[in-house]
Amino acid sequence: MLRNGYVLVLAACAASGQVRTLTLKEAVELASARNPEVAMARLDERKAEQAVRVARDPFAPKLTAGSGLAYSSGIPMSVGGATPSIVQAQASQFVWNRQQSHLVAQAREDARGAAIGTAARRDEVVRRTAVAYLDAERAARLAETARKQVESLERIAQTVTVRVSEGRELPVEAKRASLSLARARQRLESLEADREYAESLLGVLAGLDAGQRIRVALEERAPAPLPPGEDAAAASALSASTEVRRLESELAAKGFEIQAQKAAKLPRVDLVAQYALLGKFNNYEDFFRKFQRHNTQIGVSFQVPLFTGPAVDAQRFQAESDAARLRLELQAVRNRIAVDARRLYQQVRQAESAREVARLDLELARDQVSLLLARMEEGRASLGQVEEGRVAENEKWLALIDAAYALETARVNLLAHTGDLLAALR
Repeated sequence: MLRNGYVLVLAACAASGQVRTLTLKEAVELASARNPEVAMARLDERKAEQAVRVARDPFAPKLTAGSGLAYSSGIPMSVGGATPSIVQAQASQFVWNRQQSHLVAQAREDARGAAIGTAARRDEVVRRTAVAYLDAERAARLAETARKQVESLERIAQTVTVRVSEGRELPVEAKRASLSLARARQRLESLEADREYAESLLGVLAGLDAGQRIRVALEERAPAPLPPGEDAAAASALSASTEVRRLESELAAKGFEIQAQKAAKLPRVDLVAQYALLGKFNNYEDFFRKFQRHNTQIGVSFQVPLFTGPAVDAQRFQAESDAARLRLELQAVRNRIAVDARRLYQQVRQAESAREVARLDLELARDQVSLLLARMEEGRASLGQVEEGRVAENEKWLALIDAAYALETARVNLLAHTGDLLAALR
């Protein structure tokens, strides 16, 4: 129901040409439901599920019916491997075939691996969507702060122009103020372009049409809880890693493939049945002691491989080599995941320290502006000095926005690594 609601709302927005404002939660939910990469992964998962049915097919009874109708001159001979008949039907079914049973188990494990792959693709898309949202949010906040800076520089330029006309400033100061204003406007245009691109990329990740205009909601979010330490982060990452689970699934599937190759030398038992309706015009009465129109036989077929050739052993050796490679890869991936989790945890702590430094720097700049305002009221500071202080304060705001963005991005990457991102965003 939620997914259908999103579709209806987005269709209405697209039809009316309105701008759609998305929160981080809404962007993630849309990406989980509509992203093309996730949709393609689900298709691969369905194909793997159908491959299980294909592998089980030989154990289901098969029945074919047709006709071997033919005219006989002399003794009736076989037509298509069977005696001439008006109607004939054949049935077959695997009863005991260890090789095919292991192949069915392998197909089931492949289907489980495909489901794990879908979950991995979804988690990666969610991470990229969250980072893209933070990119767009950062660009929007930077543009808002840059716009305030442009307003401050415009007031400074006006003040300097007045002072130059009054002869209290040199003309070069007016040029310097104009240059600063032009640079600020250029930065604002660049940030607005960055915002448009980031929001367009976010829309694509969320599965929306490229023509659908969206805006990010500049919301305040409570930080999601993090693991209590590096070791806890590494343990969570190892237990939740879809890459580890995928490799374990591949290793299990390869084990069934090895068993299937070994079982190629075991006996097989098949159920067989046949029916034929014979006609007198095939001269059966002339060459056989007794003629019977309706004929049926049912039984089992035993097959014992006596010599399978070198291919079976070679294929088993190849599968065992693949399994050994997967074990080595699995161990390497586990080590890498643990190291990456500790490193990502450290990056979060470093980003927290950097944001705290940026916050203190901003507080100092704001205190300096307050001091300049008090001095201006006393006649000891000019409006230009106050506006310059505001420009410096805006620069500190930009630095704090960047520091907050770096911290949120580090948190997103850590939560994605430990498998907690989707739950935290929902």
